[in-house]
Amino acid sequence: MKETATKTVIVAIGAGFAAYFEVLLVPIIIAVVVMLCDYLSGMAAAWTRSELSSRVGIVGIVKKVVYFLVIAVGVVVDWVVQAAADRVGIDAGNFCYFALLVTLWLIINECISILENVEEIGAPVPAFLMSVIKKLKSSTEAKGDEVSK
Repeated sequence: MKETATKTVIVAIGAGFAAYFEVLLVPIIIAVVVMLCDYLSGMAAAWTRSELSSRVGIVGIVKKVVYFLVIAVGVVVDWVVQAAADRVGIDAGNFCYFALLVTLWLIINECISILENVEEIGAPVPAFLMSVIKKLKSSTEAKGDEVSK
């Protein structure tokens, strides 16, 4: 009985989150996955260098948690823009531009970090892959700059 209630609460919270964040759900899940991969690959790289440190590991975890504060700021900016548009009679729909842009930028940063960690471990990384990811990062930054002008 207790297990069923727990599962029901977890599913309800997940469904509420999915309904509220519609567009952001998949990118946020991807962000969590790449953050975990970056953390683990960073730990492996530190281990191969014999520089494994619990302090550095904890700082890494704190940094990953703070990333979600940055995404939250994007959500707030989206909400403010949507509320302002509604106030002047413009239907902005489900406006989710800034939070999505921030989330994608963080995902790309994490992917670059993963590739750097993999290189540090000694595994080969195709140069074109690093090049493509860096171009994605610069185009994401350029899109953000366009909006902020």
